[in-house]
Amino acid sequence: MKSFLGFKKLNLLVQITIGGLLGAFAGYLFPSLGKELKILGVLFTNLIQMVIVPLIFPIVVLSIVTIKNSNKFGKLTFKTFSFFFLITTLLITISLVLGKVSGAGSSIHAVNVSTEAIKGVASDININDFLLSIVPKNVVSALSEGNLLPVIFFAVFLGIALIAIGDDNKPVIDFFEAWSKAMFKIVNYAISFAPVGVFGLVASNVAKTGLGDLYLLGQFVLLLYVGYLSTVLIVFPIIAYIYKVPYIRLLSNIKDLILIAFTTGSSSVVLPTLIERSEKNGVPSEISAFAVPLGYSFNLTGACVYISLSVAFITNLYGNPIQWVQLLPLILFLTIITKGIAAVPAEALVVLLATAGQLNLPPEGVALIVAVDFLANAGRTAVNVVGNALIPTIIAKSENEFIEESSDLKEKVLINSN
Repeated sequence: MKSFLGFKKLNLLVQITIGGLLGAFAGYLFPSLGKELKILGVLFTNLIQMVIVPLIFPIVVLSIVTIKNSNKFGKLTFKTFSFFFLITTLLITISLVLGKVSGAGSSIHAVNVSTEAIKGVASDININDFLLSIVPKNVVSALSEGNLLPVIFFAVFLGIALIAIGDDNKPVIDFFEAWSKAMFKIVNYAISFAPVGVFGLVASNVAKTGLGDLYLLGQFVLLLYVGYLSTVLIVFPIIAYIYKVPYIRLLSNIKDLILIAFTTGSSSVVLPTLIERSEKNGVPSEISAFAVPLGYSFNLTGACVYISLSVAFITNLYGNPIQWVQLLPLILFLTIITKGIAAVPAEALVVLLATAGQLNLPPEGVALIVAVDFLANAGRTAVNVVGNALIPTIIAKSENEFIEESSDLKEKVLINSN
């Protein structure tokens, strides 16, 4: 399918890059116009988001039905959550240590910062409410509101029920299979609009943020991207090597998705395509359809790096650096509190405020770093995508179900292919 822009010789990756550069140019030189261009980005993200729940629900159901064997389902669930917790805990630990050792923020004078940016945001997370929200009392309401965790919960139980009724489930399964194919086709149509959407989002963010706050918070942005790059170029490759995952091939196959997530600041925009891409790159459908959607709530690797480094930066900023004896309880706290944060509005901000409250840090520190959240969010979203592409591959490898590269898989998988 041709792209929205109609460039026959430019692939989508190049078009998105051009769109992002033009957006930065427009937003910086024409800020009034740049702010108005946000509508293009909102249209693009809305196009993708409108199909997320209608797609995730049937593919999770189909993944459960495909597994059939209840013992295998239990094993898959255990492995998936084990890898989620192990990898996110490792990243939290590394990030806290990096923030402490670097001392980033300690040389900046903490002035009186306005808390306007965080006004109205909850300062804590009610664990009981979060756990209760997983089980929907009204599944129709959960579907309409786009609450992914209760939707997945209901989809898992529906899949189990369909297995239990045996051959009578065929009409439902046939419907879900046809429905999911239609949803993937809609995603392909929407993705062709990505260069224009990225242009609008980048123009709007540059117009609003400007460059002034970047000078003050340059250390923080630098620290974040050292953490992001270390995760993608050091930590993930080591993990991939341990499990014999072809990491370079994995990155090559999702590079366009990483760029879309980076420029739009939304990993949900690439969720449907990431599931499809994982399957085409060697991960069985029952694993990718189960692990990838869950990863958006329980495997937010980029968010874990961001929150941990932010906490370290704020403690340094206010002259109260994390002590070594505080690391273990802080690691445990962040490991628990970062699970399921995708279901919380302004998730990273809420977790930061909750953590700041636990450490008796002023909320002004959180308000200060919100000024560069566009740059921070771009990197953490891209890392989230890489992490959620890696985990299903590791699981498939550990189960000896990974499909090694064949003549079919050597063909380049394009996001806008038919």
